[in-house]
Amino acid sequence: MPPVGDRNKQKKVIILFMPLTKEEVQHIATLARLELTAEEMEHYRGQLSAILDHVARLQQLDTQDVPPMSAVFSEEGHLRADESHPSLPPEKILGNTPHKADGQFKIPPVFEK
Repeated sequence: MPPVGDRNKQKKVIILFMPLTKEEVQHIATLARLELTAEEMEHYRGQLSAILDHVARLQQLDTQDVPPMSAVFSEEGHLRADESHPSLPPEKILGNTPHKADGQFKIPPVFEK
């Protein structure tokens, strides 16, 4: 593997855009175990070709000054602090339920004996 600084000096184009043939789409469908109608085949041929075109355009971007990343997000968490707060009193929680027993919701049994 080349050193980090030399990585982008010789940019290689991996995918050259060219529309997929019906045979290639059929092969992909076979690998995915899909049975496609002729109409679906043409529809997916256009979509898959557009995806490959987009990837080819992404490969043309100059990424020489972009540092390598191990993750998309920074190491700092984006979650709120885990703080405890007082909960509602049991009387208020159980106030509207028609069935309660011993300070808990009473529900029909899930498993029968």
